[in-house]
Amino acid sequence: MVNNFDQISLLLHQSTIGKHLPQNLYVHISTLDFLDKSIQEYELKARKTINNISTFTLIKFSLSEPKISYLFYPEFLTNPHPPLAKSIVVNLKDLTTKNIEYSQSNNPPILHRKETFLTPNHPNYQKFAYLTHLEEKLGLLDNPRYIGTQKQWKQLLQDNFISFFDHFLICNLNDNPAEFIKIKRHRAAMVRNRLSRPVRLVLEAGLFAEKNSFFDYGCGHGLDVEIIKEKGFISHGWDPYYQPYNPFKKADIVNLGYIINVIENVTERREALIKAWSLTKEILIVSAQVLIDDRTSGYMIYGDGIVTERNTFQKYYEQEELKNYIEQVLNEEAIPIGLGVFLVFRNVEKANNFRLSRFHSRVKSPRILSPAKKFADYEELLKPLMDFYSERGRLPQKGELLQEEKIKAEFRTYRQAFKVILQVTDQKEWDKIEDQRRQDILLYLALSRFSKRPTIRQLSSTLKADIKSLFGSYQGACFLADEMLITLGNLEIVRKICEEMTFGKLFEKSYLVHINNLDNLPTLLRLYEGCASRTVGRMETANLIRFHLNIPRISYLYVPNFDTEKEPILFSTMSIDLQDLRVKYRNYDNEPNPPTVKDKEKLILRDLQ
Repeated sequence: MVNNFDQISLLLHQSTIGKHLPQNLYVHISTLDFLDKSIQEYELKARKTINNISTFTLIKFSLSEPKISYLFYPEFLTNPHPPLAKSIVVNLKDLTTKNIEYSQSNNPPILHRKETFLTPNHPNYQKFAYLTHLEEKLGLLDNPRYIGTQKQWKQLLQDNFISFFDHFLICNLNDNPAEFIKIKRHRAAMVRNRLSRPVRLVLEAGLFAEKNSFFDYGCGHGLDVEIIKEKGFISHGWDPYYQPYNPFKKADIVNLGYIINVIENVTERREALIKAWSLTKEILIVSAQVLIDDRTSGYMIYGDGIVTERNTFQKYYEQEELKNYIEQVLNEEAIPIGLGVFLVFRNVEKANNFRLSRFHSRVKSPRILSPAKKFADYEELLKPLMDFYSERGRLPQKGELLQEEKIKAEFRTYRQAFKVILQVTDQKEWDKIEDQRRQDILLYLALSRFSKRPTIRQLSSTLKADIKSLFGSYQGACFLADEMLITLGNLEIVRKICEEMTFGKLFEKSYLVHINNLDNLPTLLRLYEGCASRTVGRMETANLIRFHLNIPRISYLYVPNFDTEKEPILFSTMSIDLQDLRVKYRNYDNEPNPPTVKDKEKLILRDLQ
């Protein structure tokens, strides 16, 4: 018996949690602890009459009589509009129960607006709420009387050429009237106060040379054009909505930034890429949104992409899919410079030089051990020779050093000049530099196997000289690179290398190290990481790298306060599965107990601390 139902009914009416209907209040079982204590005690009386309510999803409180119903929606989290499978009604006047089965029904009741049953802090609240928002915009929820059962709902979707994929609304463009959704491409143009990420990456990579020209194809509000102009480069742009009357101009560097993913028409998308390439003299930057883990739920798929809440189309690519698409359309190799950002070079030699530069490890010239009068007399003249050897791992060839004439006037040959340098430095340090440059080239050649390894004729004269000096022949260098790739396929060998490391942390299934130590790692580990970063791209904020030892996978970790806190908190991770190149991203920012990094000093080589 319930003696205070009027009070309970008032509390139920006043509840800010749950979905209110004229005669009932519905709440998800996860919200029970947030309800008023009196309501919790009231519900507990009903629950005691049932053996187990853990399998039930929603609780329905009657507002007019002391009745509580327990509703079972087994697909509540996975189905955007789950069918009711079972209900148990408890009459608190006499503590009797009534069971109703819907699992065999061909037209069961279904749910809409799932977020209304939850509290806003539920992990699926935003996903469900945004789906409801889209359905409201499309008018699918305008008439509640005709959407309450599965058959009615399916008919409505069929009439509007809509179906579901997870929590996406899919519009079949083959059947769907063209005017059903009006795509507003111009709304995809972002208002920023700094360079876009693709252009910034190219600028930071040193690919803007003096007097280079820049053209932004689909420049939006034109901020990239203005910033590049302020940096002293010739800069122009065109946009079909914001700058439609600007002329197309050929330029050394052309940016097609996040354009192909906002064009819903496949033919137009292809034409935009070809047009941008036709304007390119040296480098085309192509960027697009890429999938990280799964698509963000709650968006609506449109054709082969999605429609955002601003009614702008977004085509989301897998990283490898985007690379293949660019290469198929342009018949040129696309080189990743970051996640979702690729470069296409007009000149094959420049493309190869760019690839090689990304494996060029940092080294310092050996320090001067003891002063010698002859070296001191010629130190200024010999310094460029030391720098060249540190950069290339060999002595210069004719024409490679500006100071060649002066050096040879004093010492007759580079070799004689270098003997003077060896009098005040350690030969072993120069040998280490030579070997480091040898390993850099092996990395470049090994990873070039995944695309199209260049022929000897496609290499620059400088790189040809490097290979001849360090390996003897191009064929021999390629053989060693291929052997290294084969070795990488054996993760047991990788594990043994990690076990011998004097820095970094070895776990049962992985090896963790600071990203600043990357150049100091054995070549096989650098190759392992390179398979991820040079194929997919590295998380730009990452400061730790995890080498997985049980499966071929590289993870990048971002720990914002690594340098300032004793046990800094992990903020996010990006993992790249090297078997299928799938990328998974995880953010720990909102998690109650995010992981922390312990013994962080072990992750850094002492010389770098």
